[in-house]
Amino acid sequence: MTGFPEGFDEMLACSVGKERADAVLEALQGPPSVSVRLNPSKLRECPFPDAVPVPWSPWGFLLKERPVFTLDPLFHAGAYYVQDTSAMFVGHLFRQLELEEGAVVLDLCAAPGGKTTDIAASLRERFGERFTLLSNEVMRSRYSVLRSNVETWGDPCVGTVSKDPSAFGQTPLFDVIVADVPCSGEGMFRKDAQAVAEWSPATVEFCAARSRRILRDIWPVLKPGGWLLYSTCTFNHLENDETVAWIAGELGADILPPCPQPPAVCTKHGYLMLPGTVPGEGQYAAVLRKHGTPEGLRSANPFTLFRAEVPAPQWSGPRWNLTREEALRYLHGDALVLAADAPIGPLTLCYENLPLGPAKNLGKRCNNLYPKAKRIRMDIR
Repeated sequence: MTGFPEGFDEMLACSVGKERADAVLEALQGPPSVSVRLNPSKLRECPFPDAVPVPWSPWGFLLKERPVFTLDPLFHAGAYYVQDTSAMFVGHLFRQLELEEGAVVLDLCAAPGGKTTDIAASLRERFGERFTLLSNEVMRSRYSVLRSNVETWGDPCVGTVSKDPSAFGQTPLFDVIVADVPCSGEGMFRKDAQAVAEWSPATVEFCAARSRRILRDIWPVLKPGGWLLYSTCTFNHLENDETVAWIAGELGADILPPCPQPPAVCTKHGYLMLPGTVPGEGQYAAVLRKHGTPEGLRSANPFTLFRAEVPAPQWSGPRWNLTREEALRYLHGDALVLAADAPIGPLTLCYENLPLGPAKNLGKRCNNLYPKAKRIRMDIR
């Protein structure tokens, strides 16, 4: 980027100190990093050469350069998710929470799905299928992306809904609420010119007020004694520490004092990942525990209660593995002719034994049933 919005450097220095602010400003002049997080239910070995493990994620890898993910069938099979390394720190904090089997979790502001899929992987590794994760996005345009990504990830214990926080009601249902609230987006400056154009001190104040409204509306559905994992992709104290202090004081919660977890910077109430100290774009996170105890509370099934959309079961028919070229043609929506020994009838087409989608083999031709909305639109040659 070539310039910063007026007032940004002053607010940054006020929030993180002059020395750290200078390091952030210098880092923001460079190119963004690229990283992926594996889906441990589908892939355990990183498919990218020379990838570097992310210390705070058991499945995260920093890549040397950005590949064309669209032309990788493993990407379409949900074998990994493209996510910033800083955003993975929220999953790291989630894995430290004291949870019991059968945990019921709400990812409140979930699109496009990075934190949802990270939390889902963490819960599955810990509890198998004995958990429930409801992933919500109020904006319908963003909800479609969330739903598609959750479907591709393919965990039946994860459901998606699109509701305003005020529409969840007053019944305490959730053991954990993850609230990666809409923010002024300072951590998007290197990737999104619109975030730079829209930033101003007034925008920061607006976002801080909106975050507090969101948390006030959703607070009743967090069980007494339940956990709130609050996060933003911004650096300023108004949206971060000051909002966390407001949650604790106004809504009733204890803030878990941050303990040193390099490379995160410990602020008064949380953790701050800053460009220049991490390869990613930056993230703030804090952990709070709601006052009270959950004795005698039983959770209703939030999937039923809120009519969640849950990933459909695997497609019918035997599995048939495609070559990379065949897989790209299938994902592009092209007609296929399978080998002579391919089964006739409904099939689940796969790449490296990972399901991609349905087809119907008629022998001389194979009907491509891959959803039109998900098809590759770029040139695959």
